[in-house]
Amino acid sequence: MSTIIASGQQDRIPAGVPANRDRLFLAACVSLIVTAMTFAIRAGILTELGETFALNDVELGWVNSMAFLGFPVAMIVGGLIYNQVGPKNLLWMAFVSHLAGLLLTIYAGGFWGLIISTFFIGFANGSVEAACNPMIVDMYPDKKSQMLNKFHVWFPGGIVIGSLVANFLGDAIGWQGLIWVMVLPTLAYAVLIFGQEFPKSQNIVNDTGANFKGLLNPLYLFMFVCMSLTAASEFSTTQWVEKILGATGAQPLLVLALVSGLMATGRFFAGPIIHRLNPAGVLWISSILTTAGIYLLSTQEGAMIYVAAVVFALGVCYFWPTMLGFVSEYTPQSGALGLSLMGGIGMFSMVVWNPVIGGWLESATAAATAIGATGPEADLIAGRETLQAMIYFPIILIVLFGGLYFYMRNKPQVHADEVMLDPDAMSVPGSAR
Repeated sequence: MSTIIASGQQDRIPAGVPANRDRLFLAACVSLIVTAMTFAIRAGILTELGETFALNDVELGWVNSMAFLGFPVAMIVGGLIYNQVGPKNLLWMAFVSHLAGLLLTIYAGGFWGLIISTFFIGFANGSVEAACNPMIVDMYPDKKSQMLNKFHVWFPGGIVIGSLVANFLGDAIGWQGLIWVMVLPTLAYAVLIFGQEFPKSQNIVNDTGANFKGLLNPLYLFMFVCMSLTAASEFSTTQWVEKILGATGAQPLLVLALVSGLMATGRFFAGPIIHRLNPAGVLWISSILTTAGIYLLSTQEGAMIYVAAVVFALGVCYFWPTMLGFVSEYTPQSGALGLSLMGGIGMFSMVVWNPVIGGWLESATAAATAIGATGPEADLIAGRETLQAMIYFPIILIVLFGGLYFYMRNKPQVHADEVMLDPDAMSVPGSAR
């Protein structure tokens, strides 16, 4: 049996994987586009929401945090029940939660309405990741990291779509109209999964007890800590892009679109890069570039902001999917639960940091005002100081991933072709990229 896989090459379908895996992969990508659009459009309307509902930066931070809280809750729940209910039911749970969250946002009456609706959207986003990451690993066991990167193309890809929609249509249709736009791709991924056969979980470890044992692997625990910092490095900048960069002379949503477009392109061509450098090497270089990018964002103005954004994009590009690919390769016993918890800690870190960042921004603005700065000048000073505080996230990662790279250089690996011929090879860490 054969099919045309997402990369356009003919390949033999592994045991337990249905012939419609390309349609399921497409549905996963569309669901991730919705997830990304919720991030981009909410980032674009953050100031308007604050003005509409008279919210300060700390309150906006709490609203933002609900998206990041709902996400890990769904990831934890989804990871625990994946082996029992499978990806199909989790994707339907994502659809219902997306639809509910979007409609509740449109009709939110204030702070608490936004808190509840944003939690639903975050829960939907987490359900998408909890369903799709292990499903893709199961459907493409011979190229885990490659296909996870291609799937995660559509997170930055969706942010580009959302950013451009918000930038060019926001004034015409208002923030409620922008939320309505996201209902369309939500309905689209429901159509794609309706009546479809899903994989049987034969190419991942689907014993929950074994998964829990896999979580105790010291390498997994190390990556668990690193994931909280990689997510903070990426999302602490992109989620506050309008508030932080609004006074630099650049268009914040165009900066977000540029960053996301470069991330999507980089992830699409991730396969050869990961093979050449190995995942640990990719993560180490990424942390160095991210540090340089945030530093440049905190020191430049006008057109140079776009140059800084390019460096930042090249840095954060491979963080999320390569972290997941690394876990699926080198700690395979953790299974779907390990992937879900890894994504969950990444988002939960932002539950902690979003209100803190809002506080940094507010305090920096007050300090700038105290020395006589006003208007855009005060905003520029505050934005720079906030970015300079954020730079410590990737600086710590330079040390951690540098150590990981040298540790992993001598680890045994199994070539991807052997995986297709010998399912037992899947138990060897580093079995496929």
